[in-house]
Amino acid sequence: MHSIFRWTTSLMLALGMAVTAHADDTAAQIRQHTADHRMLVLGEFHGTRETPLLVRQLVDDYSRNGAPVLLALELPRAETPMLRDYLASDGGTAARQRLHGRAFWTVRDDQHDGRRSRDMLALIEDLRALKAQGRVIDLVGYDVDNSDGGNQARDDRMAAELRRLYRRLPEGARMLVLTGNVHAMLQRPAGAPPEMQTQPMASLLRDLDMYSVRLEAQRGHLWACLDRCKALPIRDQPARGPEVDTDAGREYDLWVWMPELSVGTLDQQ
Repeated sequence: MHSIFRWTTSLMLALGMAVTAHADDTAAQIRQHTADHRMLVLGEFHGTRETPLLVRQLVDDYSRNGAPVLLALELPRAETPMLRDYLASDGGTAARQRLHGRAFWTVRDDQHDGRRSRDMLALIEDLRALKAQGRVIDLVGYDVDNSDGGNQARDDRMAAELRRLYRRLPEGARMLVLTGNVHAMLQRPAGAPPEMQTQPMASLLRDLDMYSVRLEAQRGHLWACLDRCKALPIRDQPARGPEVDTDAGREYDLWVWMPELSVGTLDQQ
């Protein structure tokens, strides 16, 4: 019995270390290619375990040596005061309950689009711990508080908010934006469905010092909302390195492939 427990615990620790190592490798690739760009837009599949770990690694890397980092999450702007309060808290039970109890984090129906997960909450806690160590870190939501007006109106408003935040960055600061991969596009691709926005969010920010990265994976599962929200398999593909795109018609500046994506823990209770 005890040997089985020790074996299971060791396996879980090994898997966790492997995921963290992959996040570090991918973060290094991103840092290499983004160079000194001040705004980094990460286009993700919502609801995975690995992406919050990657974002945590990037914030850790960029905030070393006292450099300020602003992380903008695709959460409603109304969540920003609570996010900042949590970063300034001791991370204790009362602080966690105030954050976790917000209406945004307790959605449990078929519209659970993956932006709410224990993995994202763990990311927020990790940022709090880094800030408590003296890192200069800020955390905001930039999404609209409701989606009335359609896809284009939403992207217009998100882009306007990110532009406002960018203009208020302190000297030497870097801004990381985590968003769905459609919002991170530099232009609408040919053959896009008619309901897709004409100008994705990132395409409205191209005049800024911005760099758009598409986060992909070689295998695993993603979380998608089609007829309903559910896990979908990623088509297996061989290992490949990062790919830079400089074509005028590019959709992203950089594509990176993590070894694997897995669906995070979406149930908050």
